[in-house]
Amino acid sequence: MRMTNKIMRNNSAYNINQNKILQDKLTNQMTTQSKIARPSDDPVVAIRALRLRSNVTTVTQYNDKNAADADQWLTLTADAMKTVDDVLTDLYRQATTSADKYETSDDLRILLTQMKQLTAEFYSCANVDYAGRYVFSGYRTDLPVTFTKEDMKEMKDHPVSYNIDESFGFQDISRISYTDYGKLRENLTGNPNGPTTAPGIDAENSYVQNVTNSTLYRFRLSYNNVDSLGTADMEGNAPKLTFTMPDGTVVEAAAPAIPSTGSFALNTTVTAGTGTAPQIVEFADQEEAYKAIADGSFNGQPFTGIAYIPSSGEMVFSKDFYEANFNEAAFNTSSSGFQVNYNKSSWKEGDINPVHYFKCIETKNTASPNDAPDLRKTAYNTQRDQGRNQDIYYDVGYNQQIQVNTRADEIFTHDVQRDMDDFEHYLNQLENIETLLTDLETKLKDYAEGSAQYKDISLRIEGAKKAQTYIRENVHTKFENQITKYQKYQDDSRVAMTDNATRGSRLELISTRLTNQKATFKELQQDNEGIDITEVAVELTASELTYNAALMATGKIMQTNLMNFI
Repeated sequence: MRMTNKIMRNNSAYNINQNKILQDKLTNQMTTQSKIARPSDDPVVAIRALRLRSNVTTVTQYNDKNAADADQWLTLTADAMKTVDDVLTDLYRQATTSADKYETSDDLRILLTQMKQLTAEFYSCANVDYAGRYVFSGYRTDLPVTFTKEDMKEMKDHPVSYNIDESFGFQDISRISYTDYGKLRENLTGNPNGPTTAPGIDAENSYVQNVTNSTLYRFRLSYNNVDSLGTADMEGNAPKLTFTMPDGTVVEAAAPAIPSTGSFALNTTVTAGTGTAPQIVEFADQEEAYKAIADGSFNGQPFTGIAYIPSSGEMVFSKDFYEANFNEAAFNTSSSGFQVNYNKSSWKEGDINPVHYFKCIETKNTASPNDAPDLRKTAYNTQRDQGRNQDIYYDVGYNQQIQVNTRADEIFTHDVQRDMDDFEHYLNQLENIETLLTDLETKLKDYAEGSAQYKDISLRIEGAKKAQTYIRENVHTKFENQITKYQKYQDDSRVAMTDNATRGSRLELISTRLTNQKATFKELQQDNEGIDITEVAVELTASELTYNAALMATGKIMQTNLMNFI
């Protein structure tokens, strides 16, 4: 084959261009720090790069976003529960202090004020939010656990009523003490000549003997100030009180045909089951209800059933009724225990929203204040009886989830507030008997010794002192029992705290592993896509030298041709 200058020139140009292509490739690698600029440069590296980049993106999402968000949620929850634990500790100390002392009603009033403030702080922790989401509200992160000022403003224009289903177990039956000293007030005033002996009081039946202290039993609803059956509901219908006995008997109780005021017997009907309907009376006054149960009579007729007290949210009954209708074995064999269905339309700031706790139906008037009612009904927790919960999980790893929320019903029991209602009741009793005793001692000074009035008041004072002893003992017992209750509340809150801390510890381990995985994937990505700068720099330098040498060699070759030798 004859090699001409043209052939040599073409070959030199081709080789110089190839060298330039190599130099361009190395220059691109130096500037991009990447082995390839397009998939065709190296298909194997390109495929591996796509997989590794997907892994890095996924791990980054888990570690930097999901896990970080979950950690903040758990931390905020832990801080709130720490406050709850501190509040319960303070309440426990207050109860312990009061149980060890027989303080005056004034001292107890100050103490109760302090305990109410602590209770308010207890429930305010339930409304802690994270980035606009309430952490204890389950799936309903837009609803606070307790009603706020804004809710109260909204309810003023758009009233809300709830029909609530509440279940009770055998352990929810509590005992209360009632001190009856009504005879001490009879015939005490109204006579210009002074007090006269109360009816039924004589040498054989003294004032002291008429002061009694009875033990009563009750179911305490989660709310006080529930709706009376003597008042129509928001829809204008006569409300009903429905409860289910442990044996499955369903009883409906309704007010008489004509709405009543004060206390009245309810019409009861068995709608399911084989049991009988107990006698039920609605009482407007708590003391009147206690007295009726203790005496076993209402309006002069025997009364052996249940006293329903909407103002205090109680269903009270005697020991005989308790032993005849409620026993632990019946509750153990029952699928639902004792259930009550009732309405509540009166709400105040700080009340717990029932949608977070109970199967209930909300009825809301959505119309403007001056317009005709436009009622909207919403059912909540319809599947609660089937065990549905509202746990929120975050994906924090490959096929790994972690629960981030703690539900309100795990910590914020209604009983903390309801216990304050009991304290208020007992303290009112103590203040009333102290006031009566002071009045009697003052009146005693107005009469001469030996007079009938002086003797009557002296006997009343003896009875009042007995009643005071009973009531002070009731207060003392209440504080002693409260110590155990606060320990239980604290135990429940600490179980929730432990669960939350355990999730946090697990999340920390997961985050550590994700961080290591992220570093590993990035290293693999760098090894796959990245270049060895030193090696590329040497190759680039060599390429530049080769390119320059080729240009010089080609230049010399091209200076001569065949004509130079002719």
